[in-house]
Amino acid sequence: MMTGRILRVAIFAVCAFSLLAAQDNPIAIVIHGGAGTILRENMPPEREKEYRAKLEEALNAGYAVLKQGGTSLDAVEAAIHIMEDSPLFNAGKGAVFTSEGTNELDAAIMDGATLNAGAVAGLKRIKSPITLARWVMEKSPHVMMIGDGAEQFAKEQGMEFVDPSYFKTEQRWNQWMRMKEREKQQQSQPAKQDSKPQGFNDAGMDDHKFGTVGCVALDKNGNIAAGTSTGGTSNKKYGRVGDVPIIGGGTYANNKTCGVSCTGTGEYFIRSVVAHDVSALMEYEGMSLKDAANLVVMDKLVKMNGDGGLIALDAKGNIVMPFNTSGMYRGYIDVNGKMEIGIYKE
Repeated sequence: MMTGRILRVAIFAVCAFSLLAAQDNPIAIVIHGGAGTILRENMPPEREKEYRAKLEEALNAGYAVLKQGGTSLDAVEAAIHIMEDSPLFNAGKGAVFTSEGTNELDAAIMDGATLNAGAVAGLKRIKSPITLARWVMEKSPHVMMIGDGAEQFAKEQGMEFVDPSYFKTEQRWNQWMRMKEREKQQQSQPAKQDSKPQGFNDAGMDDHKFGTVGCVALDKNGNIAAGTSTGGTSNKKYGRVGDVPIIGGGTYANNKTCGVSCTGTGEYFIRSVVAHDVSALMEYEGMSLKDAANLVVMDKLVKMNGDGGLIALDAKGNIVMPFNTSGMYRGYIDVNGKMEIGIYKE
């Protein structure tokens, strides 16, 4: 009798302690909406207001999930949905155009608790690439699916399809038309030597070649998730895939270290395995999140002539947002519930 009572008390104590511990675990979320040549003097006040409002909306959507005890995966998906549906960013509606005048979308998501991941590339009719990436992770035996195959999987799973015209915006279309005109002019001129791959330094390209959106979240269970979604590089050639759906390149999460989402010139992020490099420096070199992220973005990438930035968050809720360009759309809500939103290098 006494033994049973002691056992019940012990079980109650363990449950109470576990509940208290879960309540005490920090929650935090950080997002980005792309990095590049983003200058205050070139930003109309009304447009800046729109960006800040949309970043705040995305943060609040993800944070609301965390506050209600939801998972980091759900929070990441909720925040990215807001940005995919906004024409302000190069993801989902408002994606840039390929060299053939189409929109092709990539996305990835990763669960830091299990190291499971899902990625998709070359989508043309999927409204929410981040959701399909998650479905690949959770409903298939694969990590990455591309093109027609990914869309066939989406159809079998009941995913929402849209007409390709859904992604088109006049601003992106006009940018692409100007780029094609410059391309014609450049073809008639002698080729110039350049340290970057052809097309990456075209005049006027810097203000919209980056626009990838991403999110990293930490939930009450101490689990980290990271997700990224993009329309890729403007005027990209047929079949081009950037770093976003490359696990470890543009997206990575590991509860032991951190979650990372990148934005920038994808080719350099792939070669440097940027997202995983930050995690590896923490795990194997014992570096802090801040030191690891700064080393990768401000030193390693710069030496390779790679442009861009990243957001990252560790298990304690520490947040970093380094970038080596003039601006990056970004924001966070930290473990104290404090929100910060930034655009320029301030």
